[in-house]
Order: sequence, then structure tokens, then C-alpha cells
Amino acid sequence: MTAPALDRLACLAGRSWRVSDLPGGLTNRNLHVVTDDDHPDGPLDLVVRWALGDATLLGIDRDAEAANTASAADAGAGPRVLEYRPDLALLVIEFLPGRSLEDPDLTDPDVLRRAAEATRRLHAGPRFAGGFDMFARQATYLRTVREHGYWLPPGYDDHAPAWADVRRALGSTHRPTVPCNNDLLAANFIDDGSRVWLIDYEYSGNNDPCFELGNTATECNFSPEQVEAYAAAYFGSPRRADLARVRLQMLCSEYGWALWGFIQAAASPIEFDFRGWGAERYEKAAATFRGPDLTRLLEEVSGG
Repeated sequence: MTAPALDRLACLAGRSWRVSDLPGGLTNRNLHVVTDDDHPDGPLDLVVRWALGDATLLGIDRDAEAANTASAADAGAGPRVLEYRPDLALLVIEFLPGRSLEDPDLTDPDVLRRAAEATRRLHAGPRFAGGFDMFARQATYLRTVREHGYWLPPGYDDHAPAWADVRRALGSTHRPTVPCNNDLLAANFIDDGSRVWLIDYEYSGNNDPCFELGNTATECNFSPEQVEAYAAAYFGSPRRADLARVRLQMLCSEYGWALWGFIQAAASPIEFDFRGWGAERYEKAAATFRGPDLTRLLEEVSGG
């Protein structure tokens, strides 16, 4: 893979540096860059996010990503933006000390609490550029899949009536939108042991905070007890309607992001089992659509 044009970044002009790949990233290549020269401004410790693939197919707005990353930093929830070069497909942010979480880490109540605190900081921060609505995004992704003839699991469309029921139920009670990351899987939480930071704002936008919680809950494979603990850490004293809303938003995340996986399977230059990734999420959604709890959740979410 061709290396990005790091020597054209203003922050690295005239400097020498060391670069290494960071793990993760399904639409980016992430590079850790550390300067190793004697400079009056001192050393730099950076992450360069090099955008790959077709952002249009996935509904990614790179300008909004850069602006929202900066807003998240203002909220005290994410890294500072040091440079943005859309002409080079590069976003430069500060390197955050700490480690990316993995799903088992969130079984620790202290880690779960820090993650919820970081999410609340983000949600209390400045409004983001643009909004995020998984129902609209699912419709766009599904249209993309059909227009390009991408693979879709047999039976995906069978759940359209229930999907419409979920949309009506979630829309029946007004919830103010807040700035959301919308992609808080475990690896996008950076934990330094006392504070958690949130990274990766490709899909960020103002949204229902319960989507944020539900997306994390399903991406991190929370047990029902963990879902309740996470909601309690975020809300303090969640109502039954809050818990139902988080559970339904888990379903929305699964049914919508599954299509992202099927698009990536056909279009991404990255070697990864995107079809399997999408199928896993679809099967979770299908189990909920067919399961015994959906009717109750639809009733409870309208309770306030």
C-alpha cells in the first residue's frame, strides 16, 4: 500500500520522525508518528488518520468528521485536532496515552463507569455538524446494496414491517438529540486508568443518546446485566422506558450496520471479513425481531 504524504503536512515540515502502524481501522490506516529531532517547539506525538475506500458509499463526511473531532476535544472527550488536509485524505490528531479497550475490559465496573462518564462528557459538549439517523442511513445503505447488486442475507427484507414498528415506537416520544460518536465499539474507548477518551468520529452527528448506548452494548457483546449496568452508569436511575429504548437502539445498530458490512465486503480495499462482520450483526437483529421481547419493548419505550 502506498504511504501517505506525511512530508506535506505543515506540522511535520522540516522535521524528522518515526512512524509505525496502529492496529484497527476498517476505513482508515492509522499511523503513530513521533518526531525525533531537536526542535524549539518540542517533540510531537501524533496519530495520522489516512482515509481509505469510498466515503460516499458509506455516507462519511470527512469535513464533518474533522469538525466534530475538534468539538469532542472541546468537550473534554476526545483528542485535539492538529491538522486537517482533505486534499491528502489526512487528519492529524494528538496521540492519547492509554490503551484501546477490548470487550472483556468492560466487564470491570470501574472501566464501565469511566466509559459512561466519557460518553456523558461528549453528549454534554458542543453540538456537532450534521445529524445521524440510523433509519435514514439504513434506507440509504439498503438502496446502495440493491443498486450495486451486493450480497444481502436471505430474509433481510422480511423484517421491514417490524423495523417500521420500531421506528414508530422510538418516534412516539421526543428525545432531544446530543452530539454522538455513533460508533463506540470497545476499540474506540482509550483508557489511561483514570479517564476514558473517545476516538474515531467518522459517523458522528447529533443523535438520540440511547443509540450511542445501544450501539456500544451490542458492539461490545454486553450481557443483559451489563446493558442495565451501563444504562445505570449513564443515566443514574434509568426508567423502564430508558432501558427499552437502549435495547431497541441495539436492534437499530445491528440491522443498519449489517448493511455497512455488506457494502464494505464488495467495495473496501482492506483485507477483512466484512461479509461475516455484517452477517453477525444481522443475525443478532433477526433474533430480536423473531424473539419474545420485541412487543414488550415497543410498549415500554412509549412509557415516557
